[in-house]
Amino acid sequence: MKIATFNINNINKRLANLLRWLEREKPEVVCLQELKTEQHCFPADSLRSAGYESVWIGERSWNGVAILAREQLPILTRSELPADDRDRQARYVEAAVRGVLIACIYLPNGNPQPGPKFIYKLAWFERLIIHARDLITAGVPVVLAGDYNVVPTPQDIYPTRSLDKNALVQPASREAFQRLLRQGWTDALRKLHPSGPLWTFWDYKFDRWQADKGMRLDHLLLSPQLSPLLIDAGVDRWVRGEDNASDHAPAWIMLAR
Repeated sequence: MKIATFNINNINKRLANLLRWLEREKPEVVCLQELKTEQHCFPADSLRSAGYESVWIGERSWNGVAILAREQLPILTRSELPADDRDRQARYVEAAVRGVLIACIYLPNGNPQPGPKFIYKLAWFERLIIHARDLITAGVPVVLAGDYNVVPTPQDIYPTRSLDKNALVQPASREAFQRLLRQGWTDALRKLHPSGPLWTFWDYKFDRWQADKGMRLDHLLLSPQLSPLLIDAGVDRWVRGEDNASDHAPAWIMLAR
């Protein structure tokens, strides 16, 4: 069972890119972030023609998350992160697929920091930590997949000091990610690739793709029930090199199911 996460950075603008990747790699489950489209403009029919059913939460111009499943309909279980009814940003969707609970996450970027956006990032992260603890307590097989907008360690970013003040690398952001892991989640890519770069994002600016100056922002975390089933993981770097590419590449895992 191949499960992938991909920040598509505007699904309608990059639909052809997405369809090429789906045809070539054939993941069973896909979590998408940054749809950047209203609910009624999501290309469900095009994805269905490619063999994928979808659940999604759209938002005009910004954010947006979706879960795709090959040849079956994901069963929607949650369309927002709990604990703040006032938060209308489309950043979380959860669905059951083939006996696994899939959470698709688009954590706030938090820049510029310090400031209100970084405060919102950390508050949203706290809500995720609380909900993730409840999922662990429930004892069900779960994948928390998405763009966390966190570089977990210095190993996960190209050598630079230019981003020292960026929200992605702040101690508070990294500490929140580590607290999430300490609940019992497994960072799947790092479990199988403990050393070396695993870039999933290359900024459009300053030719960072061409220079391979990337960072790891996209993560798949496994509950204790799924961690022993992990048999492979990687990043489809070729997607980032396509014409009209997103600034992210898909990250994926393979479970023995």
